[in-house]
Amino acid sequence: MSRKPATGKPAKTRAKKPTPHPVRSAGARKADPAREPVKQGVLWVTVDEDNHGQRLDNFLLAQLRGVPRSIIYRIVRKGEVRVNKGRVKPDTRLVTGDQVRIPPVVRKEKAPQAAPGSRVQGVMEAAVVFENDQMLVVNKPSGIAVHGGSGLSFGLIEVLRSARPEARFLELVHRLDRDTSGLVMVAKKRSALRYLQDELRQRRIRKQYHALVAGDWPDKLNRVGEPLLRYEMPNGERRVKVDEAGKASLTTFRCLTRFKGYSLVEASPITGRTHQIRVHSLCAGHPIAGDDKYMDDVSLKAFRAVGGQRLMLHARALELALPVTGEAARFEAPYDEVFNHVLSRLEVRATGAG
Repeated sequence: MSRKPATGKPAKTRAKKPTPHPVRSAGARKADPAREPVKQGVLWVTVDEDNHGQRLDNFLLAQLRGVPRSIIYRIVRKGEVRVNKGRVKPDTRLVTGDQVRIPPVVRKEKAPQAAPGSRVQGVMEAAVVFENDQMLVVNKPSGIAVHGGSGLSFGLIEVLRSARPEARFLELVHRLDRDTSGLVMVAKKRSALRYLQDELRQRRIRKQYHALVAGDWPDKLNRVGEPLLRYEMPNGERRVKVDEAGKASLTTFRCLTRFKGYSLVEASPITGRTHQIRVHSLCAGHPIAGDDKYMDDVSLKAFRAVGGQRLMLHARALELALPVTGEAARFEAPYDEVFNHVLSRLEVRATGAG
């Protein structure tokens, strides 16, 4: 086979066409499979005993987590949701055995959240002071929110759900402020949730808090009934103040122990307003020690000087009739190490020991 003689000229090379890059419009984001819309088929769900008496709209919100309420109402209004093959309204009450038709709904799946680690799961499981088939009572540590949100990946309820993946239902019955420690009720069944929340509304569940407050609490000051109004600071932080335009509120108080410059009181909220004990204590002239929302800077600095590092408010006890059985029960939660440490420091200061 003959070859062409070399001419001394460089051989021509074919220019490679550049590989085109995908064009992305301004603001376009790379698709994330975890956030792609998901469409389910038609679902037929049988209402069980635990959902008996629940409103249809609330039932659908639980079945279609992440779907906006407006879409829930639209599919009901258009007749796409049926109960026992008949059209219904959002406020229809469901009965055990009802067959609910749920149409296909497109929804975006949430990006996976950071899961609580085994250590925090262990801490929360160790904090359970009571459990039966209906409910849990947990001694929540100070500094842990009851639920995630507002920049928090998870709170008490998310930790419990992560530690108990087999649990079909776990819901908070009520709330505590993030910095307040003590007893929180968690329902394990929807029927227990309804029962306990109704007991709270009827004021048949008695809550007792212990609070370390600034100053010498007067023996005659045993109740504060000023109305409370919620408002927002310019930065969006929620606060509460005494205001005639607010909601009727009542807290009873009893002094337990007096220290030099502080008093340990028992506070029982008759109503359940946001920050109620904190603001009623402030209104009485005795803010709760360590309260960086309602205590003045000078008093807060003085409390820090005696070793105070937390809000000194603790949900000490709960008295209630248990779901199903109606058995009377009382639960108590001990103080944590930090709360105890502050009280010990104040006792030493009062006696002059050490």
